[in-house]
Amino acid sequence: MNVAIVKYNAGNVYSVVNALKRLGVEPMLTDNAEQLKQADKVLFPGQGHAGEAMDYLRARHLDEVIRDLKQPVLGICVGQQLLCRHSEEGDVDCIGIFDAEVRRFQPHRHEDKVPCMGWNRLYNLKSPLYKGLDNGDYVYFVHSFYVPTCEDTIATADYILPYSASLHKDNFYTCQFHPEKSGKVGEIIIKNFLEITT
Repeated sequence: MNVAIVKYNAGNVYSVVNALKRLGVEPMLTDNAEQLKQADKVLFPGQGHAGEAMDYLRARHLDEVIRDLKQPVLGICVGQQLLCRHSEEGDVDCIGIFDAEVRRFQPHRHEDKVPCMGWNRLYNLKSPLYKGLDNGDYVYFVHSFYVPTCEDTIATADYILPYSASLHKDNFYTCQFHPEKSGKVGEIIIKNFLEITT
C-alpha cells in the first residue's frame, strides 16, 4: 500500500511515521503534489500554529492539492483544524472541507487548563474508523483549539464543553486527538483508516 504523509512545517510527524511502521507500512513523507495525488492513503498530521501552517501550505499550493484529493485522507490534530473553514488561531481561512469554525477553549473554572493535555474518552462513535472500539475508550489529546460538534462529527469528547473529537465528510476523516500516541486504541484507529476504501 502506498501511504503518503503531508510534509509541511507543523511539528513532529515522526511519531506518525513510526506508528505506520509498527503496522508494517513504510510511508512516504512528501510535499510533492503528484506523489500525494497518487498515494492510496494520505495522512495530514500536525502540531503548531494554524495561521503559520496555512501560510506554508498556500505558498506551495498544498492547500489546493489537499482539497482536491480523492483517496481517503486522515487529518490529525492541527490537520483536523486546517480542514475546517476558518480558525480563530491566527484568524485564518483554512482548507474548507468542513463548514466549521475552529475556536479556542475558554476556561470557566480554575481547573480548566488550556491547552487540554492528556487522556480523554471518546463518545458517540459512528464511523468505520472506530470499528472494534467502544464508547468511553481513551485517546491522547494536546490542543488549545477545538471544532464544535456539527453534522460531520463522528466522535465527541468533553473538555470544558462537548466538541468534535473526529469528523468525516466524503473521503476526509479526522482525529483531533493523536492516534499515533494513543496506544492500542490509536493503533486500531490507524489500522481501520488503512482499511477504508472510500
